[in-house]
Amino acid sequence: MTRREPHPDMRVLTEAQKHAYGGKTVEEQRRAWSAYTASLAPPRPDSLEVRDTTVPTPDHTVPVRIYRPRGAAAALPCIVYMHGGGFMKGDLDSSDPVAWGLTHETGAVTVSVDYRLTPEHPYPAAFNDCYGVLAHLHANPDAFGIDPARMAVMGDSAGGHLAASLCLAARDRGGPKLVAQAVVYTVIGTDMTQPSYTENAEGYGLTTASSRAYKKLLFPDTRYDDDPYARPARAKDFSRLPPAFVLSAELDPVRDDGRVYASKLALAGVDVTYREARDMIHGFMRARFTGAAAKAEYDAVCAFLRERLFRS
Repeated sequence: MTRREPHPDMRVLTEAQKHAYGGKTVEEQRRAWSAYTASLAPPRPDSLEVRDTTVPTPDHTVPVRIYRPRGAAAALPCIVYMHGGGFMKGDLDSSDPVAWGLTHETGAVTVSVDYRLTPEHPYPAAFNDCYGVLAHLHANPDAFGIDPARMAVMGDSAGGHLAASLCLAARDRGGPKLVAQAVVYTVIGTDMTQPSYTENAEGYGLTTASSRAYKKLLFPDTRYDDDPYARPARAKDFSRLPPAFVLSAELDPVRDDGRVYASKLALAGVDVTYREARDMIHGFMRARFTGAAAKAEYDAVCAFLRERLFRS
């Protein structure tokens, strides 16, 4: 396939990737990812109160970072946010600009989840951590200053996969009734035969080869192939899920996972908005500080969450 030139707003990402992206070992890749994300991160606004704490869950004590509008006293809506990084990279610091932006733009509390990573902790560790945090927040709202009737999930890339999984599990288990889900350049456990995995296989940062490698670390064998929380694409029922905003990047190997997920939701009667960022690449939300078009995409996510969380 002939490589297309990405949107000019993506230049800041491609330039940063030249200097702080890559590595052969897991630790080298994690350090490179931290350097890459730090190079794109401006300071947090002074309008936010931020604190780190931990949440006990049945499997693991999970670190979280809580973002709250400064001085807010009332119980606020809550966004549970899961970061990207192929399930192998990422932490509270690398995802900080995406997470604080959610609170800055919506006025809701954001709880960013530092779930366990592969290869040390394959599935279901990350899923269990995230669902455990969601359930704990819902059961202990006063401790976090949140309204348990107004909770949403948001995730990008691997975090989008986790957000979709949480929606399925919360419905199936009689868990928290979520008012919204936002998934951005998500993966949902497809078989990776969709056209985008060929059209955008390389040349745009994330590659099809690395997507397959991340998947192998998450699922070292086939025992979870038909588990809908492991692979939401395999779920048999997509009805009764929260209203969804699905945002993909056009020049992204995982683009079609977003298309597939949105179509499955729509066919099941779920209220879903699908949007595709034209000529943008995986990770475009990190370009919002220097690019108006990238900012418009991020703002669209926040507008959806704000409307769903604060509707009367």
